[in-house]
Amino acid sequence: MWRLNRVRHKAGRQGGSSEEARLKRREHEKALRQARRDRQLVSKRLLLNEDEEQPEVTMDTMSGEQDVVSLLYKLQHSGPERETHLRALSNTLRGPSAQLSFIKQENSMHLLVSLLTGSNAQCRLHAVRCLHELSHSPHTNVAPACLPATPYLLTYLSGQSTKFTELCLYTLGNLFPDSDIVKEKLLAQGIIPALANCLENQRHNLSVVEAVGFTLSQLLQAKDAAEKIIPQVLASSLPTQLLSVLTPDQNFGLAPAIECAWCLHYLACSEDNRELLARGALLQCSSLLLSLGDAVAEGKKEEGMELLVCPVLRCVGNLLSLCPVDSLSTQVGDVRLAAAVCVLLQAYPHTQPALARESAWVLNNLTAASSDFCSALLSLNLVPGLIQLLPFSQGINTMVLRVLANIAHKKKEFCVQLAQLGLVSTLCATLKMADQEMVTLSLEVLFMLVLSTQQVADEFVRLGGVSLLEAIQYNSEGEMRRRAAYLLEHHLLTHSSDLTVDNVP
Repeated sequence: MWRLNRVRHKAGRQGGSSEEARLKRREHEKALRQARRDRQLVSKRLLLNEDEEQPEVTMDTMSGEQDVVSLLYKLQHSGPERETHLRALSNTLRGPSAQLSFIKQENSMHLLVSLLTGSNAQCRLHAVRCLHELSHSPHTNVAPACLPATPYLLTYLSGQSTKFTELCLYTLGNLFPDSDIVKEKLLAQGIIPALANCLENQRHNLSVVEAVGFTLSQLLQAKDAAEKIIPQVLASSLPTQLLSVLTPDQNFGLAPAIECAWCLHYLACSEDNRELLARGALLQCSSLLLSLGDAVAEGKKEEGMELLVCPVLRCVGNLLSLCPVDSLSTQVGDVRLAAAVCVLLQAYPHTQPALARESAWVLNNLTAASSDFCSALLSLNLVPGLIQLLPFSQGINTMVLRVLANIAHKKKEFCVQLAQLGLVSTLCATLKMADQEMVTLSLEVLFMLVLSTQQVADEFVRLGGVSLLEAIQYNSEGEMRRRAAYLLEHHLLTHSSDLTVDNVP
């Protein structure tokens, strides 16, 4: 269904080195996205030409500084060879010492800006390449030095070639993390409307859409994003445009969808995320989740698909927590979403436990206030698969047990069906676990099942449940001890003695 489209539309020489460079770059970008699954990650991204290998900076400090001084002198006094000198400068600026040397040279940035805004298209391209190399610097004082160029980088987002626009976007995205001054200036210069216009005008250009998503996600992860950035983004056309990228269209690229999904995730985590609900974000993300679940169920797990699944799951989970119960069916679509989430939950517990946990969390939010989704899990025969996940750790089993608790809490008839599906015997196993949260949740679910029908209490006693509760009562403290004691005294001990009498020959 999904595929990682090649989005670098650049002419490069054929050969093993360029192909290896592309693979290295893609692996690096994939690693960055994987790191964002469990935590927010502000990262920098270096955009290479197709005919370049991953840069290995080996020049010594003195050589790099001397090269910068020499090339700046040549750029000031050369004519026809200026393009060649600019290309050499961009290569030299890959060295951290050369980057520091460049910003220390008098009028160096003004010279670069003059070339960036000149009439020579190739010089403009190499000038923005130099800025891009500077933006990737590990030195935090390099980003503020690039401020004279930022108004022009924003202006160029509305035109120029794909390659040029990409470089401008990734350069801007790299500048945010190092400097609050740069961020404030760019906000004042109108970066949010500029990104919105760029995405609107280039929505069919996969590489540019991906770059816009990266740059916006860098902004949305700022410490003060909730106060200064997210309100502006929500007031713009960006949320609607980001949602339009999340389409189950097999011809669209996976990488742009991943970047835009992370942007929506950061927006959904904000206090103003009701605006996303109003724009249909929950319905759009749920539809995409349905398509992803169907693809996984059919065995079509494309490389990198899990990197899209994660932010979409988080968007749905966060938006569900705000969605009114009476409009849940309208916002989500239909109960098939529960089946799709179950597919994802069961597909990743071994290979991607964090994704399985996210899936279980979404399922918990779906069933917390909706009897329809609880009923769907039973009628679609999805509960046995959930019960099989209870032995798993890493937070998967506790979240799955919460889902089963949601079902049990809704109706007595649901409790009876859960017991018939073998939950009582599984609870006997979870009550023996060392995880205190798991034991406490097991006691809660057991209490609801025992209350539902006499047969559940009898089955639990026959399975040796009384001794399990007695062990908890005498070896545990706090809530677990109180719950175990209450079950024994009010619901199980009388049944245990009755069963003993019945068994006397």
